[in-house]
Amino acid sequence: MFKIVVSDPKTRRTYQKEVGEKESGLLGRKIRDKAKGDFLGLAGYELEITGGSDKQGFPMRQGIHGTVRKKVLLTHGPGFNPLRTGERRRKLVRGDTVSEEIVQVNMKALTYGKDSLSKLFGKEEAKEEKKEAKHEEKHKKEEEHKAEQKEHKTEHAEKKHEEAKAEHKEHVTEQKEHKAEHIEHEKKAEHAESKEHEEKKEHEHKEHVTEQKEHKAEHIEHEKKAEHAESKEHEHKAEHGEHKAEKKE
Repeated sequence: MFKIVVSDPKTRRTYQKEVGEKESGLLGRKIRDKAKGDFLGLAGYELEITGGSDKQGFPMRQGIHGTVRKKVLLTHGPGFNPLRTGERRRKLVRGDTVSEEIVQVNMKALTYGKDSLSKLFGKEEAKEEKKEAKHEEKHKKEEEHKAEQKEHKTEHAEKKHEEAKAEHKEHVTEQKEHKAEHIEHEKKAEHAESKEHEEKKEHEHKEHVTEQKEHKAEHIEHEKKAEHAESKEHEHKAEHGEHKAEKKE
């Protein structure tokens, strides 16, 4: 069952009537398609489809081909009423084609018949339907507001999740950097220790070589002294021998 909402551009009034889906002949029709008003009892009228909404309250939108329901980036209605200039939001909308998922079809009068819409729909009925339309509009806005709040919560949760993910990634990176710094520090410490050890060995070697040289010099000096002493002793013995020879003579 479709709820057909017909707007009258002349009087700016709207009228509603429920008709069967097959009886309406609107299945498969698109936004901006035209239809005769006979299925509503509007003899002589030509109507144009201007939009509609599905069972969940999501509006039909021109430019979204087919009967699909998808999330698109919107800057204006239907489906989104921006609170500030330049605001954009991703919203769920229906395609531009009337299907069995659609419950309300919005139409407007293009050409008029002999009788006015007010007369054909009935004044009292029109008033009642206007009341109902206001109630439904209010309900629709409330549902949209709830959906926006839910979406906002989801976006907030997703944002928090992404922030937590980014923080974790940053923490892991910091840990890796810290580990790399620690390894580098250990390498430098090992290198410094190795260098110090090599320098110590070299110093010890130099000291050992110096000691050997000193010991050798001392040994040579000792040998020289010994040779000198031996030479003196030999001279002394020679003098003593000569002295004895002189005494004998």
